[in-house]
Amino acid sequence: MTMKRRLTILAAAVQLLAADAGAAQLTDWPRLKSAVAADARLEARVREIVAGMTLEQKVGQMTQSEIKTTKPEDVRRYYLGSVLNGGGSWPGGSKYATPADWVKLADAFYDASMSTDMRHKVPVIWGIDAMHGNSNVLGATLFPHNIGLGAARDAKRVGEMAAAVGKAVRATGINWVFAPTLAVVRDDRWGRTYESFSEDPAIVAEYAGAYVKGLQGSLQDDASVIATAKHYVGDGGTAEGKDRGVNRSTKLEMMNIHMAGYYPALEAGAQTVMASYNSWNDAASAKDYGKMHGNRELLTDVLKRKMGFDGFVVTDWNGIAEVPGCRNDSCPQAINAGIDMVMVPDDWKSFIANTVRQVKDGTIPMARIDDAVSRILRVKLRANLRKPSSSVHAGRMASMQARELARKLVQESLVLLKNDGDVLPLARNKKILVVGKSADSMANQSGGWTLTWQGTENKNSDFPNGDTILAGLKEAASSVTYSADGSGVDVADHDVVVAVIGEGPYAEGDGDIGPAGNLRHSSRYPEDLAVLKAVAGKGKPVVTVFVTGRPLYANDLLNLSDGFVAAWLPGSEGKGVADVLLRGADGKVNAPFTGKLSFSWPKGACQAPLNVGDRNYAPLFAYGYGLEYGKAHKLGKLAEDAGTAGCGNTNAFPVFNQSDRATFPLHAHSGGERKPLGADLNATHTLPTMTVETAQVNTQQDAKKVTWTGPGAIEARAATPRALPAYATKDGALTFDTIVTGAPRGPVQVSIGDAAVDMTGEFARLEGKGRKTVTIPLSCFKGADLGKVDTPFRVTAQGGLVAAFANIQVVGGAGTGTDAVRCAR
Repeated sequence: MTMKRRLTILAAAVQLLAADAGAAQLTDWPRLKSAVAADARLEARVREIVAGMTLEQKVGQMTQSEIKTTKPEDVRRYYLGSVLNGGGSWPGGSKYATPADWVKLADAFYDASMSTDMRHKVPVIWGIDAMHGNSNVLGATLFPHNIGLGAARDAKRVGEMAAAVGKAVRATGINWVFAPTLAVVRDDRWGRTYESFSEDPAIVAEYAGAYVKGLQGSLQDDASVIATAKHYVGDGGTAEGKDRGVNRSTKLEMMNIHMAGYYPALEAGAQTVMASYNSWNDAASAKDYGKMHGNRELLTDVLKRKMGFDGFVVTDWNGIAEVPGCRNDSCPQAINAGIDMVMVPDDWKSFIANTVRQVKDGTIPMARIDDAVSRILRVKLRANLRKPSSSVHAGRMASMQARELARKLVQESLVLLKNDGDVLPLARNKKILVVGKSADSMANQSGGWTLTWQGTENKNSDFPNGDTILAGLKEAASSVTYSADGSGVDVADHDVVVAVIGEGPYAEGDGDIGPAGNLRHSSRYPEDLAVLKAVAGKGKPVVTVFVTGRPLYANDLLNLSDGFVAAWLPGSEGKGVADVLLRGADGKVNAPFTGKLSFSWPKGACQAPLNVGDRNYAPLFAYGYGLEYGKAHKLGKLAEDAGTAGCGNTNAFPVFNQSDRATFPLHAHSGGERKPLGADLNATHTLPTMTVETAQVNTQQDAKKVTWTGPGAIEARAATPRALPAYATKDGALTFDTIVTGAPRGPVQVSIGDAAVDMTGEFARLEGKGRKTVTIPLSCFKGADLGKVDTPFRVTAQGGLVAAFANIQVVGGAGTGTDAVRCAR
């Protein structure tokens, strides 16, 4: 079957799947032919190298460690096959590391790998999340995130972008990129929605091959990097958009929707595939495949045997721990299922020791180890890995710049949703009032996976080669005044208002809109509604530029706007937005609106999932919608829903977790000092008798680890008290996940407001027990006013206690459970 024919089938399948499960679909996993052909001499070389390796050397090649926990000497001593840097990890721990600093470290790792006592030296390979440009590196061009690229409908330019990313990555001495993301998102509550090109598998399929070809080139030249098709498979289809959740697709849906991007990516020659955190439970067939990291049928039988993939499969960050019975440092189930390289950021030494032992005792067959190592070597030899500094791009900031290409993609990605009265385009001689928090925020317009993992704690000065949307407007227009909140200015003094509002930066986990939330933007960012109310209805047209990682319910914002533009997450080139909003100097259209929605736009706060082809499909703006200049369309007044009810089946009220860290932000108290812990996930806070650092309890960076050396407290506290909802307080409990590694040396209390419960014995009992969930009935907190709570969680200790805290919430019904602690009467 040709690729053109397959794309045609996929486009038809997404339209017909809901109505007729047997129409125009693949019915079996296809056999694929990779553009990277097998080479007999290379295969002979692979066999020769494997035959000369010890078991320890083989397992070392299968191990990928994080640069924070790895020195070049470790690569030599442990024969490490790969290193990576996670989001917010840089050479020397410096956000301001230069391209030369990156290359210097890459050279050191390479030299170490070529000085081992192995019979045949094997170069180390470094992997990086270059999500929308070489986005970990200060000064690199940042392209629109994938959701914007999908709206651009320009596979050719996406391929050019991928080639530019490859060159930018080689400038830092790195030769492996964890991209493209091929998720087909079905529920926009997922915090990684912006990493997807579209809800339509046909668009994902069209872009996948172009992206892989752009990154990999010939695999031999100085701008080529190894591509990764990820996350395999179904990450975009989890129930309620929950990160690491359960995909309940049928086999046909998995084959035709979620696998759509993998067929062209593998045929284009993608050399690596990253396994996904999610599970797959085909309820219709009563078949539970379990976690993808342990799914032999998908990893080996389908991917490697049926589809013919001969590269290697890498895990996600500590992904093996997702498999039941596994830990970060041990998972024979995953290796036996078909995982070849294991990303073990911190626990790699014990992983190597455990895996060697598991091979020796027969738990993992040697044949599986040899197959995994052969695949890794095959990819390394195909890529002709050389010393990083030997590339003509190494250390060159100029090789990290593709600003004109990025600016053009910004222009193409913008989608015009409303243009009543043809308010757009704006004349350059208009007096423009710009309002909104995102107008002058490089962090907001770049989003997550930008310099840091979540994209938080970035300043405009961290983007020396970029421009904000405000900067673009100021350069193009003759008169621009800016007020972030609309205060201190008179709308009447201006001809038009441009409001630049939207979501703040987030990445996986933190970006999820959990079951207790809904899609209404104003409920999470009330300041945006307030600024529009401050400038609307005053006789001057209002144009809203909406910076967002997903479609959201925004009827109230649309009603206050004459023009409304979905700008997605445009990246570093904010001037591309101004190019389209403003006329040229000659008064004609400077750059037209050509973008079309690649995701359906909801007309209700709980309208999720919402995908083209669904039964009873009724969005506000349909998939493919996008106005153009010169084509009149009046939207009119929309119904508004200001409800705050959650969309999921839940009785949990979040206090502090990855989906909500803002309502009750964390603070620490010690020695008379009260300190907000802030949004910077990499920060360590030192107080007189306490240290607070980021840790992992359930998922990456989801917890705060607190070390008490004397009296102090950690608390979740809101500026304004609020009532806990009835669904959470009925027979409710305060719950939190914790790992206790140091027993208390004095009393420990957990409080809601001023009502405290003695938990000294419970924390002592939990020491060394690993992750546990603590459940304290609300009835234990005598005198707590649950109708007016500013501090729903506080832990006060006198010293000695070392504990990490995550997933803090109030859960209805949990207070009567058998695992709830018994409070003193």
